Amino acid sequence: MQVSVETTSSIERRMTVGVPAERIETEVNKRLQQTARRAKIPGFRPGKVPMNIIRQRYEDSARQEVLGDLIQSSFYEAVVQEKLNPAGAPSVEPKAFEKGQALEYVATFEVFPEFEVTGLESIAVERLQAEVTGADVDNMLDILRKQNTRFEVVERAAENGDQLNIDFVGTVDGEVFAGGSAKGTPLVLGSGRMIPGFEEGLVGAKAGEERVLSVTFPEDYQNLDLAGKAAEFAVTVNSVAAPQLPELNDDFFALFGVKEGGLEGFRAEVRKNMERELRQAIKSKVKSQVMDGLLAANSVEVPKALVGNEVNRLRVQAVQQFGGSIDPQQLPAELFEEQAKRRVQLGLLVAEVVKQFEIKADEERVRALIEEMAAAYQEPEQVVAWYYKNAQQLDEVRSVVLEEQVVDTVLQKANVTDKQVSYEEAVKPAQAPQAE
Repeated sequence: MQVSVETTSSIERRMTVGVPAERIETEVNKRLQQTARRAKIPGFRPGKVPMNIIRQRYEDSARQEVLGDLIQSSFYEAVVQEKLNPAGAPSVEPKAFEKGQALEYVATFEVFPEFEVTGLESIAVERLQAEVTGADVDNMLDILRKQNTRFEVVERAAENGDQLNIDFVGTVDGEVFAGGSAKGTPLVLGSGRMIPGFEEGLVGAKAGEERVLSVTFPEDYQNLDLAGKAAEFAVTVNSVAAPQLPELNDDFFALFGVKEGGLEGFRAEVRKNMERELRQAIKSKVKSQVMDGLLAANSVEVPKALVGNEVNRLRVQAVQQFGGSIDPQQLPAELFEEQAKRRVQLGLLVAEVVKQFEIKADEERVRALIEEMAAAYQEPEQVVAWYYKNAQQLDEVRSVVLEEQVVDTVLQKANVTDKQVSYEEAVKPAQAPQAE
């Protein structure tokens, strides 16, 4: 087999492959012999059909199948021979494809870029330091109580924080508009759910009262037909309900799976969850800075094939996230290209750090991570056993640990400063996009 390779760009290769005619004919004859053993032709017993008849009937199709198979097999033989690492399927252009002659074709494809990760010392990372205080736990208990607020009907004027049950009809220039009417709608005053002026106009209203609210749709309203327009809403208040915070008692604790230990046991469980959230938030922000730093310090040309594959994955994820029966391929590729390119670049950089520093997943850390995830379940031992019985799930955890070890490796060389902050600041989402 003859192979020649032309470098057409830093990551594109144009490879010419020649497969000898003898190899083609040998494979065609094998295929015809296999066909002869099972061919059913009138007048002949199975396996007794003369080869000249088999060849006359089946040679053309057998040759086409052989040529297709040889292109595929010889391509992979050639890239192994030339020590190339394709990043995607090749584009194949036949050059010589005639009976009795050698098969010759040109395969154009991208390869994985070859590079070394550099500039780790230039990466600046601010590592947050925080702890969960008693006041933080108190604040979290208040949040949990508010999230489980009940509303009880009252006979008084509505105040901010009350939940009203309302009917309303909206009009613009005296005409009812689509989506501007509803019956039996619950609305918490002060929630900001409605356009400016709507909720404010219902403060002081009582059950059975009717009000007409004059409001203006914001200029940036999502419905462009209504943006910036004045409107009137005729509102009927069906009921007014005041918020009632639940007591910190056993019934409330049971909502969160805490069935013993009373208030102190519940506080301990809340603190444990907050500390886990704090560790994850700090780890995530450090990882984001490390990944941003790797990208800034290393320019990596990415194969289009890999970006295209990642775009397709993001399309599928988007459809799954937002529901519906849309074909993922109908979503424009440009919506995902920037994110896909970033993810591919990071994947290549992380893989190179693993290779460059000879990093292997620490099995003790793998076990610790699985146990930490399992701790959120009622029977953690079963969860741990499940992971160790499922090779694919276990490999996914190993990948997470491997990535954490990459971050640790970069931190050893990066410019790291520690900053003491409150729990709230530490868990607050970062302003910059998080790395995948």
